[in-house]
Amino acid sequence: MRPLIPSFGSRRSPVLGRGGAVAASQPLAAQAGLDALREGGSAADAACAAAITLGVVEPMSCGLGGDLFALVWNERQQRLSALNASGHSVSSAAADRYAGLGDSIPLDSPLSVTVPGALRGFETLLQHFGRLGWAPAFEAARRHAHGGYAVTEKIADGWKTLEPKLAKTPEAARAFLPGGRAPRAGEIVRLPFLAATLDLLASQGADAFYKGAIGEAVVAFMNARGAKWRMDDLRAEEATWDDAIVADYRGYRVAEHPPNGQGLAALIALRLLEGFALPGALSADTLHLQIEAMKLAFADTHRHVADPAFARVPVDQLLSDAWIAERRREIDPRRAAPSVHAAALPGGNDTVYLCAVDAEGNAVSLIHSLYYGFGSGLVAGETGLALQNRGAGFALDPSHPNAIAPRKRPFHTIIPAMLFRTPGVARGPVWPAGTETTPGEGTSPLMAFGIMGGPMQPQAHVQCTANLVDFGMDVQQMLDAPRFRVIEDGGARVMFESEIPAQVIDELAARGHEVVPPSDPGFGGFGGGQAIWLDPDTGVRACGSDSRKDGQAVVES
Repeated sequence: MRPLIPSFGSRRSPVLGRGGAVAASQPLAAQAGLDALREGGSAADAACAAAITLGVVEPMSCGLGGDLFALVWNERQQRLSALNASGHSVSSAAADRYAGLGDSIPLDSPLSVTVPGALRGFETLLQHFGRLGWAPAFEAARRHAHGGYAVTEKIADGWKTLEPKLAKTPEAARAFLPGGRAPRAGEIVRLPFLAATLDLLASQGADAFYKGAIGEAVVAFMNARGAKWRMDDLRAEEATWDDAIVADYRGYRVAEHPPNGQGLAALIALRLLEGFALPGALSADTLHLQIEAMKLAFADTHRHVADPAFARVPVDQLLSDAWIAERRREIDPRRAAPSVHAAALPGGNDTVYLCAVDAEGNAVSLIHSLYYGFGSGLVAGETGLALQNRGAGFALDPSHPNAIAPRKRPFHTIIPAMLFRTPGVARGPVWPAGTETTPGEGTSPLMAFGIMGGPMQPQAHVQCTANLVDFGMDVQQMLDAPRFRVIEDGGARVMFESEIPAQVIDELAARGHEVVPPSDPGFGGFGGGQAIWLDPDTGVRACGSDSRKDGQAVVES
């Protein structure tokens, strides 16, 4: 167990148990995952059930019109794999189609919509690691979409802010503004259009979208808005397996999802910080160093991260001792850098993160997103599917490695993570069920964790890792501790949660940090995370769910 720090306690305690566990940002989703475990399902079954349910009960944040990433630990094989189910641009996405848009693709434009990858991700995860099959993963989501559920407080707040976006198109208003407005906290909401789509998917599989009637409806909807989609764009969509990327931090090994995601930023920042002593949680010296490390990490990440199928992403170089030492020399322990060089890519806040472990020790760290709230704001006809706007993550500068191109994955903000002991983790390809393999040389993970919130995600990974490793917090304290958020535009702007002492913020301002008021702190500004700690000595799972969200951590026993 992690030691408790009474002087820095959370109002919530970790949830403890010895069997399987699920932590998610909404209680009904956590219960859906727990039900899957109780039916004999694996961590993969639980993660998929929870994530699909979140698309119903927290629909502004994720859904089957979006994408997902996952880190998957297979206990028998002692091996970690990274699942990339982020969708590609369509084949008509030639750079000349985007001329005249300026520096970025509008967030509500049909041109911002990429092919949703989430369904292929669920299918792939269940095929390799599931025990219950496809249809059971949809049971809870279908039940809540048909029969209704009570909207929780923070989700209701977020939904209300998106009323104007949804009201712009009749399809979105019919699907997600029942009675002409967003549901209020405690109201029962039913989503009949989405329910019908879930029924069809449960009975016909993912191909109902990628090769069937649902996909045809999406293509017709997009083409009616000038987007030039083809069914071949959907048929070509596949999830892929990759190696995780890792970096060591003070005797631990942090595993992140590889590019096209921004997990590299968290690893760069942690490596930079390892060269400094952090004197105490929320001290001005500690926060200053963390902020400066994040600024440099964002600069390198935004310059280099892109779809590795199109551009070389120099992960090993950016994490090398020589490069880190060179970048570390740019950090002045007493003064904020007024600017660093970074590409200012847009960053959405509406995402869900969840994690699940089963009794055998298999673990899934999964993040699922529409990018911005309800994605592009476009809902495909009568399908009830909100379509993501991940294409806004592409660069329109043709010389940038992340430049828009046909059948390309954009830069992504969503990143799941795991923590291991050094030397840590065996990475390698995932193997089909039943295939005999030689176990890896790694050790089982200590923690699955992640935080939603666009560019907040790597920053929160860094802050949570330091909270646990440097300051001895447990998983709930780690998540609840106050955070800063660097505005990732290359300048000195930074937001602070109100719980950070005013004198500390004044000291940081005196060092040159430009303190700006928090924006949207209640729903997305500082993220919201989940974590499951797997104690290697006792077998106890200690689970945390961020108090910034409406979430819950649950265990089998």
